[in-house]
Amino acid sequence: MKTRTRMFARDLWHLRGQVSAAALVVACGVAAFVSMRGTYESLLATRGDYYRALRFADVFVQLERAPRSLLSTLAEIPGVSELRTRVVKDVTLDVPGAEEPASGRLVSIPERPGAMLNGVYLRQGRWVEPGRDDEVIASEAFTNANHLAVGSRVGAILNGRWRTLTIVGIGLSPEYIYEIGGGTIFPDNRRFGVFWMGETALASAFDMEDAWNDLCVALANGAVEADVIARLDLALARYGGLGAYGRADQLSHRFISDEIAQNRVASTYLPGLFLAVAAFLLHTILSRLVSLQRTQIGLLKAFGYGNAAVGSHYLKIAGVTVLAGGVVGTALGMQLGRAITGLYRDFYRFPRLAFEPSLELVALTIAIGVGAATLGALGALRRAASLPPAVAMRPEPPAAFRAGWLERSGLTGLLPSSGRMIARGILRRGWRSALTALGIACAAGLLVVGGFFLDAIQYMMRVQFEAVERQDVTVIFNRALSARVSHELERLAGVLRAEPFRSAPVRLRFEHRTERVELTALRAGAELRRLLDARLEPVALPPGGLVLTRKLAETLGVAAGKTVTVEVLEGARPVLEIPVAALVDEPVGVGAYIDERALAPLLREQGSISGARLRVDAREIERLYGTLKRTPAVSGVAIREAVMKSFQEILDRSLWVSTLLNVLFACAIAFGVVYNNARVALSERENELASLRVLGFTRREVAVLLLGEQGVLTLLAIPFGFALGVSVSWLLALRMSTDLYRIPLVLTRPTFVFAFAVVSAAALLSGVVVARRLERLDLVGVLKRRE
Repeated sequence: MKTRTRMFARDLWHLRGQVSAAALVVACGVAAFVSMRGTYESLLATRGDYYRALRFADVFVQLERAPRSLLSTLAEIPGVSELRTRVVKDVTLDVPGAEEPASGRLVSIPERPGAMLNGVYLRQGRWVEPGRDDEVIASEAFTNANHLAVGSRVGAILNGRWRTLTIVGIGLSPEYIYEIGGGTIFPDNRRFGVFWMGETALASAFDMEDAWNDLCVALANGAVEADVIARLDLALARYGGLGAYGRADQLSHRFISDEIAQNRVASTYLPGLFLAVAAFLLHTILSRLVSLQRTQIGLLKAFGYGNAAVGSHYLKIAGVTVLAGGVVGTALGMQLGRAITGLYRDFYRFPRLAFEPSLELVALTIAIGVGAATLGALGALRRAASLPPAVAMRPEPPAAFRAGWLERSGLTGLLPSSGRMIARGILRRGWRSALTALGIACAAGLLVVGGFFLDAIQYMMRVQFEAVERQDVTVIFNRALSARVSHELERLAGVLRAEPFRSAPVRLRFEHRTERVELTALRAGAELRRLLDARLEPVALPPGGLVLTRKLAETLGVAAGKTVTVEVLEGARPVLEIPVAALVDEPVGVGAYIDERALAPLLREQGSISGARLRVDAREIERLYGTLKRTPAVSGVAIREAVMKSFQEILDRSLWVSTLLNVLFACAIAFGVVYNNARVALSERENELASLRVLGFTRREVAVLLLGEQGVLTLLAIPFGFALGVSVSWLLALRMSTDLYRIPLVLTRPTFVFAFAVVSAAALLSGVVVARRLERLDLVGVLKRRE
């Protein structure tokens, strides 16, 4: 065995504890990178394949009714490659075994399967047959949530007539990867489902023969989406077109795109934190090893070994550390990636979603690991290479100590002798102490960031469903009805209060910016749907003017007092100039609001309502549900408690994974940093500590001196870690803010208590491990050894 090989094996064995701790941190960083980046790549690739295979459309249009003869005109629009017309209707469902009414979206499909835009992937069963007007293919999310199977039957009201629908197949569509109904952006798969029905049967049920109310468009290569949308709007305005929009504004696509973008952000920040800490640990280990092996380095150089040969010895130690951490981290990351992907399978609906990291990801992981190892070893390599043989073979000169600011301040007199020794040790190794504290702070910050997401989501749910939306049930009508209907709702069994609302699709314009939203008319003094400011104080609805959510105002670049152009996309389609009266803060969605008394004349109608929010007596709720199930005018029913429960179930399934990962990763950082720093301190101060033992200090007193520094650094680092966690949380809240939801910067006391407890426990464990080594210290051998 060569000399350098024996040196390498000996040093690696001697440093096995410290190398293992550093490798553990590397493993966490690699695992985080592989799992998060791999999940990002898997979602991105799966979505792309799914869109291509089922031919997901580029542009979408909803309208009231248009004749099939119009298709030839639309097909001639420059940039249009393919069109598909459909009949789409929302209906109320009666699901077997469910007390509450459910909502369904009926979408027409050809009676014979074939290639088409927004195709349907048949998971189970068969396609609908011609001539069968009761057959449907149901969405997988809905059937799974309600324990339905092929052959199950569901009651529904189609155009005022009660029908029983038979499920002959279970399917998926790229249009409903994220499957939600109207009136909410939270999924409730038990109470909302998509049903694909033969186009002849659906058109006949709603008197839509030779007509359609939904259009999907595929664009030709090089087409300008904005031009196509403008031409479609112009051609369909007379048919009640609600405004064409591109794929980027399609609700399901927006949700999955936001999730993919957030995965990309998370896969950058978190692994970088671990690898930075690993580089610091390697720097500390190798720098101390070079100091201990000065004489050996001098002898090697004296016998003809060059700087490259000497440097490669220490680089190999760093390489083994990263290699071991990389292998373990990759295996762990694959398992974590599969677990995370499994959670996404419950939330987003794909025909197949598997964790499949690419070869590029593996290569990038290796490159990052090698980079971290090189960066960590760089200082030690430079130091080893710069030592001349004659200087290296002499013992390292003792450090020059002088009175510091602590001694000069007179504060040392307030400390016991052990406290003065601990304080001097920390201050005399200023940079290393600071970096150690930074590493521990990273662990605390990581736990704070993990708690931030949970705190923020729970806060969003609490604000949205307790402060903003306070109704028990929301009823949505299939068309705008007379305002007198609100009095009929109040007379229904169990209804304590009914607050009607009117909504209309509009396009808001300010200067060159445009946004398509729902304009909602509320009743002044409404209690069940409130508008709130940033302090969660109610905002009175002004008698004239618009109230915009702050996110919508930012998108439009408009402020209170400015005037926006409101293009109504239904009815008489008036174009109005309305001032912005106030801004409100809502964590979910974007919206525009107006007083109901002001909207009716603007829409040139006597007054109508699109739905109502109800406060319900729980003792009469079953009777109310039974009535709503069989009311022809009702197309959708949203139950606040059910939506909250459904979302909480999803949150609970993912919570244990994220919490466990945060705890494990934070413990790895805290343990690795504290253990390595304590081990380096022990190797540096063995002679000093052994002398104290000979002079009569007990093992406990010596351990306090050694580990007291680590304890003080931990206590000092945790508040900085909290500040770091809050800063990162603020940055993530900004980066992850979308039109669909804004993550507020909310952190609760339990989050900080939990972070403090976990970091302290990890530091205490590492201290116990080092203390046991201190107990086995050979006093005679240490005192006779010469550094």
